[in-house]
Amino acid sequence: MATVYLATDLRLERRVALKIMHGHLADEGNFKERFVQEARSAARLAHPNVVNVFDQGQDVDMAYLVMEYLPGMTLRDLLKDYGILTTEQTLDIMDAVLGGLAAAHKAGIVHRDLKPENVLLADDGRIKIGDFGLSRATSANTATGQALLGTVAYLSPELLTRGVADARSDIYAAGIMMYEMMAGEQPYTGDQPMQVAFQHANETVPRPSLKNPAVPSEIDDLVLWATARDPQDRPDDASVLLTELREVENRLNAVQLNTTGVQKTIVMPSAIASAIASGAATAQTQILRPELLPPSAKRPPAQTPVTENASPRSDSPAQKLASATAIRRRRGFWLLGIIVLLAALAGGAGWFFGAGPGSQVGIPSVAGQAPATARSTLEALGFVVTDKQESSLSIAAGLAVGTDPAEGASIQKGSTIALLVSSGPAMLPLPELIGAQQSAADAALTAAKFTVATPQQLFTGAASGTVLDALDSKGTSLAVKGLTAGVSYPEQGAVTLVVSAGPIPGVEGMTVDAATAALKAVGLVAAPGEQVFNDTVPAGSVIQGIRNSDTVRPGDTITLQISRGPEPVVIPDVVGKTWAEAKPILQALKLDLSYNAAFDIPGVPAIAKVSSLNPGAGASVAPGTKLTVSLVL
Repeated sequence: MATVYLATDLRLERRVALKIMHGHLADEGNFKERFVQEARSAARLAHPNVVNVFDQGQDVDMAYLVMEYLPGMTLRDLLKDYGILTTEQTLDIMDAVLGGLAAAHKAGIVHRDLKPENVLLADDGRIKIGDFGLSRATSANTATGQALLGTVAYLSPELLTRGVADARSDIYAAGIMMYEMMAGEQPYTGDQPMQVAFQHANETVPRPSLKNPAVPSEIDDLVLWATARDPQDRPDDASVLLTELREVENRLNAVQLNTTGVQKTIVMPSAIASAIASGAATAQTQILRPELLPPSAKRPPAQTPVTENASPRSDSPAQKLASATAIRRRRGFWLLGIIVLLAALAGGAGWFFGAGPGSQVGIPSVAGQAPATARSTLEALGFVVTDKQESSLSIAAGLAVGTDPAEGASIQKGSTIALLVSSGPAMLPLPELIGAQQSAADAALTAAKFTVATPQQLFTGAASGTVLDALDSKGTSLAVKGLTAGVSYPEQGAVTLVVSAGPIPGVEGMTVDAATAALKAVGLVAAPGEQVFNDTVPAGSVIQGIRNSDTVRPGDTITLQISRGPEPVVIPDVVGKTWAEAKPILQALKLDLSYNAAFDIPGVPAIAKVSSLNPGAGASVAPGTKLTVSLVL
């Protein structure tokens, strides 16, 4: 519903948490009502385990709360870090949670959204519950309406099935939290929230000891009591469960005391402390209850045996003085010896770790140096150097790449380190490229750790985009017997693909403009060439496109040979010749011959002579032109 900011109260000079409702929810009355309800609910509670609300107000359409700031973490963060908590941790946290919850229930407030995210663990050890945004008064209508509010993993069966919540619904959520702290996971999980809700409504929460055998049976019973499916079988409110929790804690402490003799740390009253300080053993015995003392404290003090013939010592003052002097002398010798020994140890340790074999030495950078130079540098620092080959893309073969451990690391003098000498780029196998589509070949080269160079295109009969060849950085083909699969090539080496641009468009019979446009569409340049006579191609059309070389690439020029139409013929002078002589000559010119109809008599045209021609002799005409021949006898 809101964003929480860390703010400073300028008047009181303290850090506070400022909770501002989202602007897009300001127009929805129910959200604003719930937001204000949180302030009113928390303000009614004055308890050390409930987050304090200092102020609430509204600035234009922005509703806000001013709350206590608790630096620290949430219980959810603690569970993520540790998974399973100890029994002592669980009891301490639940004691605080139930204490705050009991105060809420006593004030007639149901939290309705109790979960680890709403349990705050401050850095100074305080434990508080917050986020009363879903709370309702127990005397008010506690039904959720059409929208089910809260977190499904902690919702009680009656809230899921009937939409009604009371103090016992908070007890159910507390029991689920206790299970999660002891078992390390929630009792019910599922891919969808509806699956989790179904399990809460229809199944009984299992004992946490089934997941964590270290859980005491008393904790099992508390969890089962708090998470009973029927609300009537649960504690009436948090105070009832808190009372039982503290009794369980006392029983567990008593068991620990009887088993190990170790009592849980307690705060001693001031009277006990003063009695101990004054040495009044009788006062201590009177103040401390026997049942709170460890077993060793309950036993009577051991009596010092007394020998019958023993007599009290009657040393003279001189003897006492001499004895004290000897003791002080011996003590001085011992102290001097200890001081000398400690100084020697400190000096030896300082030398060993500062300049001796135990000193830590930083590894310098030797990348790019000749191996002999790098080895001398490292040996001068006291290292034992071994050589090791390693491929490198940036360091030339034969030069030092670095060290193992890497430069900058500090290790003991005398340690063995490896000098890494470059063997150049690693030789890797090429994938099969010939015949593949360009996009697939590019992807295969990239996956195999090679560099894809700008491709070359050739016009061939193969489909457009088909890889014809692969070239190295010098332009030499990498294919062996027409294949590239398995051919070794340096890592990250540039591979140039030769790719088919498809066939050259056919331009025969096209006009010059149409042929030029067709060639331009595929990246070729059209240049008009010579014009020649052609009996089949109309004048002005393209006879053929002529390549300037055997290989044609985009941008090359295609020369267009243009037709001048059929070559004209010159009518010969056959006047005066007989038709038998003139006819073969004229037929060879592929002319359409005709002669006088009167001479269309068998045998007559052969002896007739040509008197005239139309068109006349010497005229240039196209093959197939009609030629009229006049014959006379």
